[in-house]
Amino acid sequence: MQRRSVTSVLAASLLLAAGCSSGGAPARAGSPAASSPGSPRPSVSTPPAQGSVTVASTLTTDLISPWGVAALPDGDLLVSSRDTGKIWRVAADGGRRTELGTVPGVAPGGEGGLLGLAVAPSYGRDHQVYAYFTTESDNRIARMVHDEKKPAGRQLGAPDTVLKGIPKGQVHNGGRIAFGPDKMLYAGTGETGDTGLAQDKKSLGGKILRMTPDGGPAHGNPDAGSVVYSYGHRNVQGLAWDAEGRLWAAEFGQNTWDELNLIEPGRNYGWPEVEGKGRGDARFVDPVAQWATADASPSGIAYAGGSIWMAGLRGERLWRIPLAGRETSAPPQAFLKGEYGRLRTVVPAGDGGLWLVTSNTDGRGEPKKGDDRILRLKVS
Repeated sequence: MQRRSVTSVLAASLLLAAGCSSGGAPARAGSPAASSPGSPRPSVSTPPAQGSVTVASTLTTDLISPWGVAALPDGDLLVSSRDTGKIWRVAADGGRRTELGTVPGVAPGGEGGLLGLAVAPSYGRDHQVYAYFTTESDNRIARMVHDEKKPAGRQLGAPDTVLKGIPKGQVHNGGRIAFGPDKMLYAGTGETGDTGLAQDKKSLGGKILRMTPDGGPAHGNPDAGSVVYSYGHRNVQGLAWDAEGRLWAAEFGQNTWDELNLIEPGRNYGWPEVEGKGRGDARFVDPVAQWATADASPSGIAYAGGSIWMAGLRGERLWRIPLAGRETSAPPQAFLKGEYGRLRTVVPAGDGGLWLVTSNTDGRGEPKKGDDRILRLKVS
């Protein structure tokens, strides 16, 4: 595909929230320093205020409702299909697709179905792959063994449920899962449209969860008997860690503000009491950045080159948010506005670039020939 430089644009409606505090905070659970006492923090330079994006190539096309993406140790991608329940392997070199199989028990509907994927840190030994999906009764997380020696379509072992009972709904099912630098499994959930769940610490809805690979509460969680890590969320579909191990999350607003949040254990992120900045209410953590919902509706996020990169669904654009520690270092930039439609997932590529997945066959987009697709991006 012809290489193409894309000029950045800045949405006029963008507002930036003040950062929480300066860097140098004590290491928290989930950070490299917390999991490896005494290890030095990496040196991180502030990225330039203005970045760039080049669409280097199209890896594959004609995907059906792609949602979750996770990279295997060799760089190939695992891709979930929300509506068919299938998981595909896509070769990073050439885009050849192999069907692993269909996850049993997936009940697609509305915003639910087969959602996030994660590859276990122990994959080299046990070939375990994790999936977040909707059933007839709940959302849950299960792990499966990926047996590459079996024929295409039969490479997934039976699901072993590690966590169940996450509330489900027609909307706001969350669904993003990822292993953190501490090798614990994190999950972003939604409040299913029942706003009260977000403030209910006994509910798994409207939360960020942190658990062991077996699904139990991870050591260092705010409540030793609970997987709840943070609360007061509406619908979290983006999780990423920066170079110093800080956890960032993207969150859908309702009618006013979408958010990028810096996540700290046990903190309350405000929903439904507040959307966006909390007007100085000390009970709630303000977002680091916020957007009008028409400009973002953020799903996946990734960290690369000192910036958070955020895929926008309704906004149909890719946002770059340059960081300086716990704050933004410059106003965010928007790329690819309207060029590829709805953008669902963005993940780091091995060379410092990004993989970007479109979401036009999800029932809300306007599919074009070749949708949905995975793009390879060169970024700076």
